[in-house]
Amino acid sequence: HPSYYHRNSIQQLELPKRKAALIVPAFETLHYRLTFPKSKAELLSMLDMGSLYTFRYHVWPKGHAPTDYAKWRTATVPYRVAWQPDFEPYVVVRRDCPRYDQRFVGFGWNKVSHIMELDAQEYELLVLPNAFMIHMPHAPSFDISKFRLSAGYRGCLQTLREEFHQDLSRRYGAAALKYLTAERSL
Repeated sequence: HPSYYHRNSIQQLELPKRKAALIVPAFETLHYRLTFPKSKAELLSMLDMGSLYTFRYHVWPKGHAPTDYAKWRTATVPYRVAWQPDFEPYVVVRRDCPRYDQRFVGFGWNKVSHIMELDAQEYELLVLPNAFMIHMPHAPSFDISKFRLSAGYRGCLQTLREEFHQDLSRRYGAAALKYLTAERSL
């Protein structure tokens, strides 16, 4: 049962005593109806048959690639991954972790900025070996449509990203330089 597994993982990893973000690997289906896999083995079989895919691999692979799905396939214990630009995994964290930056409402950069902040605060990014979630298809959100169609929206988002980087630099000093350097090299 998923919630039992998560509670068990939280206890085993002593999450209340350490700064860690538990990554739940994300997958997706293009089918509107799906029999949800009951186990990791069943999920891997569906992945191999092509009825599931790693999340957004065909449109935005950078968002979840650092999860290292190849390693996850055979992992039996949680493993640590490093922050990379545009990483936006789904995570389980303690309530006292940094909050989402409220500048990033709508589409774009809410999860990316959150993971960046967690990394800046030296949270361990730990992938859970037996957890997974599946994104189901749905109509595009109003906000993603605005992002795609409006240069003004994209310009505002870029300005907010630059402000966010400046704030990180003020809060974390030289340690935050890696985020700006990574951003500029993209």
